[in-house]
Amino acid sequence: MTEAIQIGNRTITASELISLLASYQMLPHLQRELIIDEAIDENSRSANVAICTPEEVAQAKQQFYAEKQFKNEEDIQAWMAHQGLTPEQLEVIITRKLKIEKFKQATWGNKLESYFFQSKTKLDKVIYSLLRTQDVGIAQELYFRIQAKENSFADLAREYSLGPEAQTGGLVGPIELNALHPVMVQMLSSSQPGQILPPTRIADWFVILRLEKFIPAQLDEFMKVRLLNELFETWLQEQQKQIMSAPRPEAGMLPHGEGDQPLA
Repeated sequence: MTEAIQIGNRTITASELISLLASYQMLPHLQRELIIDEAIDENSRSANVAICTPEEVAQAKQQFYAEKQFKNEEDIQAWMAHQGLTPEQLEVIITRKLKIEKFKQATWGNKLESYFFQSKTKLDKVIYSLLRTQDVGIAQELYFRIQAKENSFADLAREYSLGPEAQTGGLVGPIELNALHPVMVQMLSSSQPGQILPPTRIADWFVILRLEKFIPAQLDEFMKVRLLNELFETWLQEQQKQIMSAPRPEAGMLPHGEGDQPLA
């Protein structure tokens, strides 16, 4: 007998479900979750690092409830009913999230320091002043006026700059270097705080820059979490690419398993 599920007035068979998941563009998400399940299960069997203590589960549960903004048991029950979950399934969801974090730590925790130093030049932050115009003549004139101290950078940026930085007197940041145009990264990285850089053509703009402050990235707890998640997502995307490039399964079977950058 063909298995089916009932949603509202519609009965959906297993073969139809696959087609619907594909039509609603949900198969990649399902694929992603299946890859994660396989990884944390294998991690648990091989190293026992994904075993969760009762204390960890209790803490994870409280964190989950706080994230969902549950105020009482009624809120929890209402959410479970809306999601179609049993208490056992809710427990699985909570412990799964904990196991994923353990998997990340076991797989990439000892690689964070080297990955940080490889990425540091992108993670460093800067505060800088920016003035941009599409007229090279105006850019040259404003640069000489700033150099001669006839006007402040901030005043001229407010009056002449054609980007959102005009609202802050040209001041931008703190912002990571990897969010900036490569030419700007090179200019700011090779300058000293307070140094006015002459007008430079970047895309459709003539920009005048002044580095205000350089802020080196630090491998603190926040950065460790961020890098751990980056490594995890990179791995996960690679796993999905491998699956997508593999021979297609038979019908009815689930798979298993430089544009411009902103100036500011």
